[in-house]
Amino acid sequence: MYIVPEAAIADILTRDDAFAAVEQVFAAMSAGDAYNFPVIREAIGHEDALYGFKGGFDGKGMALGLKAGGYWPHNLEKRGLINHQSTVFLFDPDTGKVAAMVGGNLLTALRTAAASSVSIKHLARKDARVMGMIGAGHQAKFQLRAALETHSFDKVIGWNYHPEMLPSLAEVAAQFDLPFERVELDGMTEADVVISMTSSFDPIFGTAHISPGTHVACMGTDTVGKQECDADLIVAATVFTDEVAQSITLGEAQHAVKAGRKAKEDIHEIGAVINGTHKGRTSDDEITLFDGTGVGLQDLAVAASIVEVAKAKGIGHEVDF
Repeated sequence: MYIVPEAAIADILTRDDAFAAVEQVFAAMSAGDAYNFPVIREAIGHEDALYGFKGGFDGKGMALGLKAGGYWPHNLEKRGLINHQSTVFLFDPDTGKVAAMVGGNLLTALRTAAASSVSIKHLARKDARVMGMIGAGHQAKFQLRAALETHSFDKVIGWNYHPEMLPSLAEVAAQFDLPFERVELDGMTEADVVISMTSSFDPIFGTAHISPGTHVACMGTDTVGKQECDADLIVAATVFTDEVAQSITLGEAQHAVKAGRKAKEDIHEIGAVINGTHKGRTSDDEITLFDGTGVGLQDLAVAASIVEVAKAKGIGHEVDF
């Protein structure tokens, strides 16, 4: 078994590599070459933590495995650790023998950011100029950085429940020589692209905050009950997702579908747009929305890329297991 510890990931995984791995696996999913296993995600009754497993098999990339981990909301304040903790395990698809163990914290942040940036590449208007951020936590910085590397924006605007956290987004914008402006939610109508990255269980924004032609990436909802935008926006938008089954059960679309306001058939795979089997955006006035639920195949694809580079560079180590 090849082990790549968390501390080594930053020297191996680039945002470009994460983007390529995620884009390719989304395409493989839509083509029927890869599939995810059902997600297990539970409150464990200790430390208010959510813990679970995401896995799958990519028959094209030959990646088989799972990610184990979750969200410990008190880690930062109690222990100085990030709240999201995870590890990825890869298995040999020919024998079932464990092949690799890879630190999953930075991997998760970069693969999640890659998913939203893939959606921006394929669904946002080409003339989009204002980038809007809802949320300013640890993951939001990765989201913004990936978006700014994917598309050329002129300005960044941001909102957060705790505005004292917004300077972290301003720092990222400054790295790209872009101005940053703190706005109220009503001001988000200026944005051409909006990424929401929160852990909310109540809708934060909706149709009143999103202008025609905007591309929205809802990246925080990955559990039954969570919700970042109201159902009206899901109804108004053309909705795309990483996996339809997750979108309607634990993703942003779960509430509108449960209420009978959005049909499963009206939610489309982003992989179909990548493959060219779905036309994607059809007009400059259309609101497109990407429901990024986070699938196990994203983790496996990125982890496989990490192991390949780690072995080539002699980073990490192999153990007999």
